[in-house]
Amino acid sequence: MKIDFVSDVACPWCAVGLNSLERALQRIGAELPVELHFQPFELNPQMAPEGEDAAEHLKAKYGMNDAQLAQNRGVLHERGAAVGFSFGERPRIWNTFDAHRLLHWLGEEGRGGQQLAFKQALFKSYFTAAENPADPAVLLRQVAQLGLDEARARVVLESDEYAGAVRQRQAFYQAQGIHSVPAVIVNGRHLIQGGQPVEAFEQALRQIAAQQV
Repeated sequence: MKIDFVSDVACPWCAVGLNSLERALQRIGAELPVELHFQPFELNPQMAPEGEDAAEHLKAKYGMNDAQLAQNRGVLHERGAAVGFSFGERPRIWNTFDAHRLLHWLGEEGRGGQQLAFKQALFKSYFTAAENPADPAVLLRQVAQLGLDEARARVVLESDEYAGAVRQRQAFYQAQGIHSVPAVIVNGRHLIQGGQPVEAFEQALRQIAAQQV
């Protein structure tokens, strides 16, 4: 089974959804071999390098007041904790394009599990530690901590390598009707939308697997 996980590093429900999906796959176990691929989606493709204040950005984008924002964050933190993800305070929202370029690099050149490990590291860096995913030093430190090829990652970051490929992938999924994330696409044709609970992912994946037999 091939799973394309379309998401953005700056999407909190994507962090919840990935942890939920991983738990669902653990429940299903080895009976369902899975290839997991991460595909790019930018919530804020025009975000400036210096970023924006998170609260002000979210209130303006979604028309929320302070009380609504606090309530939404409470729900998000609760859902994250339920699947083992810890949200900290996130004072700013930054551009995520270079993070997507490195994820694409690992999808093309990395070995099994490396792209997933880096994706999880990006989520924790951004949502738990409030680090800037547009900062090359932050990205290279994560690469080094995971034992990945730091020299190769530096070459990617210091060039525009994979920029065209990332934009092409983004355009492809938008053309397929993906306008919100996370979007989990199974075998190229089954869509599971949103940061679903573990049970929902498990049930959907079992049903799809049964149809393959």
